[in-house]
Amino acid sequence: MAGVSLLVEPMTVADVEAERPALIALLQDAVDSGASVGFLPPLAADEASAYWTSVIGGLREGSRVLLGARDAALGLVGSAQIELAMRANAAHRAEVAKVMVHRRARRRGVGRALMVAAEEHARQLGRTTLILDTRQGDPSEVLYRAVGWTFAGAIPDYARSASGALDATAFYYKLVTVSSPPPRAREPRNRSDA
Repeated sequence: MAGVSLLVEPMTVADVEAERPALIALLQDAVDSGASVGFLPPLAADEASAYWTSVIGGLREGSRVLLGARDAALGLVGSAQIELAMRANAAHRAEVAKVMVHRRARRRGVGRALMVAAEEHARQLGRTTLILDTRQGDPSEVLYRAVGWTFAGAIPDYARSASGALDATAFYYKLVTVSSPPPRAREPRNRSDA
């Protein structure tokens, strides 16, 4: 299957407002296709819109990063979020959340691109301990393992599914290193050192 022509980049508050209909459609598509992203189907447009308003709040306060995946022909096809821990003892941590790929663009590398971009962006922000969770047994677990995340454990009966069943949630982590700036060249102390 051919890949998509993809650009993954952080979205601003203005981007979210401008692309609210596409973001609503993305969230509805994810929920309707069974993704475990905190909502149950059918997801009303008003509820989806209210959710994106809450994301704007996180963007404004600096506790959240929203990455958008755009295809030249298809438009917005995916998103992922980085929730930044804000407490003093947690400034090295972040949670990758709500990784969503629209059904029209699945199995084309969009999820992988979002995960790689999220990791790189977190690294740039100095976040070295990354966590995420997903419904145990979901296809997303294959992706997370493929991009180097480690299974930490599962909690049974964690989240309700559309059928009403309580599903286990699998927790993953990844430890990343932050590139340190290159060492500065030492300047000569006086002319005789030169």
